[in-house]
Amino acid sequence: MFCVDSCEWIEYFSKGPLADKYAAWIAKAKPSSCLVPAIVFFEVYKKIKREQGQDAAEYAVAAMLSCSTPVELDDGTAVLAADFALSKKLGLADAIILATISQRNALLITSDKHFKGMSGIEFIE
Repeated sequence: MFCVDSCEWIEYFSKGPLADKYAAWIAKAKPSSCLVPAIVFFEVYKKIKREQGQDAAEYAVAAMLSCSTPVELDDGTAVLAADFALSKKLGLADAIILATISQRNALLITSDKHFKGMSGIEFIE
């Protein structure tokens, strides 16, 4: 199991300079292997809608849904995320993502420097 972080989905859908680095992981994504925490849908939809419009944002969400298993935020994940936020000095979204992957023994694919050096992370420069 793996999880592609918000910034990587955004880079991919925006065709940014690092999109090719993430395309290989996204190409591997399927519902049986890829998790998308609810907060990732929020972050991707918001950023794509603001920068590219409604149609592009809806396309991004539909594409993510087609190749992943959405993960809702439940009370156990929220409490674990709060602990991670405190102990690792993470913001809300990063803490929820870390809690989600931790509970499911999934690998997080990210370039977010907040995760660099943590276990369970595939850090892409």
